[in-house]
Order: sequence, then structure tokens, then C-alpha cells
Amino acid sequence: MLKTRLNFAIIAVLFAAQAALAATPAPKADAAQKQELSGFAAKDMPYDKGEAVLLTWPSGPADVPGASYQVLASSGGAWQTAAELQFPADTKLAADFELPFWAWDRRAQAHAVQVELPGLFPDFKLGDEYKFKVKYVNGKVTAESPEAQAAPRPNLFNLARLNNLVLLVLITVVFFWTVSHAKRKGGLFIRRIAGLDAIDEAIGRATEMGRPIFYSTGIGGMSGVPTIASTAILSEVAKKVASYDTQLKVPHYDPIVMTVCKEVVKQAYTEMERQDSYRDDTNFFVSQDQFSYAAAVDGMIHREKPAACFFIGYFMAESLLLAEVGATTGAIQIAGTDQESQLPFFFTSCDYTLIGEELYAAGAYLSKEPMIQSTLKVQDFGKAFVMVSVAGGSLLLMAGTWFKWEPLVTAIRQIFKAY
Repeated sequence: MLKTRLNFAIIAVLFAAQAALAATPAPKADAAQKQELSGFAAKDMPYDKGEAVLLTWPSGPADVPGASYQVLASSGGAWQTAAELQFPADTKLAADFELPFWAWDRRAQAHAVQVELPGLFPDFKLGDEYKFKVKYVNGKVTAESPEAQAAPRPNLFNLARLNNLVLLVLITVVFFWTVSHAKRKGGLFIRRIAGLDAIDEAIGRATEMGRPIFYSTGIGGMSGVPTIASTAILSEVAKKVASYDTQLKVPHYDPIVMTVCKEVVKQAYTEMERQDSYRDDTNFFVSQDQFSYAAAVDGMIHREKPAACFFIGYFMAESLLLAEVGATTGAIQIAGTDQESQLPFFFTSCDYTLIGEELYAAGAYLSKEPMIQSTLKVQDFGKAFVMVSVAGGSLLLMAGTWFKWEPLVTAIRQIFKAY
């Protein structure tokens, strides 16, 4: 009898406890997640031209697979969003931002989103304020941040390109140092270029034989680097021609190049104080058709039998046509171009050939001017710097990859990146 009463008492206590639990309201599992997102901020996007804003907010445990964020923007009216402003909650982190380490903290535990306003607001105006907020969605659980305002403005300095500025300053310092050094020493050493040493021989031979000198700048325009280099060489050739009182003929493919070369040759005669020997028809126009130009110049060379021919500038298929005809006359031929495809033809049919960058160095080699020589030396220093940087950077990248030093690898890549 006592045992039966004890069992009934236990059952009554269990029912009472169950009823009490049923009467107690269940805690809201998502109550904490439905609170406002804290730490949301909006500001002008740094280092840009003033068409974007930067939104940041802390990342945390809520950034689980399946959850997402939605960025909302407003210019004073209804809130709107774009497809690219909806993304999974575990993306768009500060570590993913494409900015160098000296301009951005990639270690920040935060989300970072760059919002381009012209694509979002057709009536975008520079300097206007815009409102932003971010919404968190994870199934039925949502959370929303307070509003934040930002006005995009153009930035005067792009800190992301600081490495380019440092390189520019370094090149400028080296340039002025070489100019100063060249003026103190009366010039800089430039290695011997055989083709340019032969200029005196070619002009002297033409003077002795009483035959003309033909000089072709090629078929390039005045904006082409080979043509500009060719006019510099023409100036030095014209000075020697003026001093020897030899006949010079310069047929042209481009009328603008012809006009420039006329002034170059005239200035050369003036510097040599031989204005009376200058002839305005030294430079003359032939044709702007490639093979018509080649045929006309070939005919002149064949008839007049020059003692020296210069083919220096931009040449294409006409190079062999010109050089072969010149070779049949027995003329000393000096050629130069930066077109690798035409160099074999000049090698086989000319006495001397300026290869690639020798063409650019020719002006400094002939003129001996400290300023021009300094530009050449700065180029050499720049090439040496690039070679050392490539070798050193490659070794550091290999070491960083081998030993898994990710910060070192990232730093090297960003230092040598052209932003």
C-alpha cells in the first residue's frame, strides 16, 4: 500500500513539472541575431577619382555558409540594391581588397565593400551625400544595420601608387646626377659603335669621288621613335657634309618628316657656318606609297651612283629593295632599324648595321652632348635596375613560396606591381 502511494506521488510530481515547463515561454533562439548589426560605417573610397564609397563592418561567427549580406543604398528616396551588392556572408573581406599593404590593412577582421555610385544612381553627382545600410539574411533570421551617410570626393594623392612615385623620384635623382657628372667630366663613356665610326669614312669617300650621299629615314611617321632617332643622326651627318662641302640627298616618304628634316639640315649648315652651301632641295618628297617610294629611290641610286647610302629609321619590305640596289653601285652602306624582321636583309647587303637600341644611342654617340648622353646613361641604369629587381624579386618569391612565407610573397608582388 505504501509503495503504491509513493508511485502516485512521483507521477504527480512529474506531471506538475511538465506542466510548469509547458507554461514557461521558450527562449527565442534567434533573438541575439535579430539585433542591429553594429560597427557599420560608410566613408569616401580612398585613392580614387571620387565615384565610389567604402562600406565596412565587423566580420564574426554569424558569417556561416548559407548566410548572405545585402547592401542597400539610397539617394534620398527608396532604398535600392544591385546584383553585385548581394554576396555570401563569408566573402568581401578586408583581406580580399586589391590594395597594397602600405595603403590598406589586410589583417582587419572586417567586411569591406566598394560601391561604384555612377552605375547605381543614373543621376549621380560628385559631392552629394548618399545613405547606406547592410542587411544580414540567414534563412528566416535577418538583421539590419543603422543607416550611414557618405559623400564621395576625388582624392589628390593615390597612396596605392607610392611605389611608382618612389621609382620616379629615384630615376629623376639619377638623371640629374648623370647630367652633373657629364658636365664635370666633359662627357660620359659610350662604347664604340662601328657603324657610326664609319660615317666619316663614308662622307670622306663621297667627297673624294665627287658623288652624292643618299640618306633615307624610312617609311615611318614623325611620331615614331626610329624616325626621331634617324633625324638626330641626320643632323650629325649634315654637319659633316657641310664641313666637307659634299652633296646630300634625302628622299622622303612622309611630308611631315620632310618638313622636320629640312629644318634639321638647315640648322646643321648654320651651326657649321656654311649657310651659303645649303640647298633647299636637299630634302624632297617622293611618294606615300611604300613600293612607289622604293622604286623611285632605287631609280635615283641606280642613275646617280652615290658613294654612300644611309638607311636609318623605320623600314619594312622595302628594306631589301633599297639596300640591294645600293650594293650594286658599290656604295658604302650604313643601315639601322629597330624592326627585327628587317635586320637580316640589312646584314647581308650593308657594310654596317645599327642593331636595335644602337639606333637610339647613335645621337648621343655622335653629338657628345652631356644632356643627351645623360639620358642614355639613365636608360642603362634603368635596365640594370630592372634586371637586378627581376633577379632579386624572383629569388625572394621562390624563398617565400618554399618556406610558405605568405606575407613576404604578397609584399614582393605588390612592391613591383604597376598600379
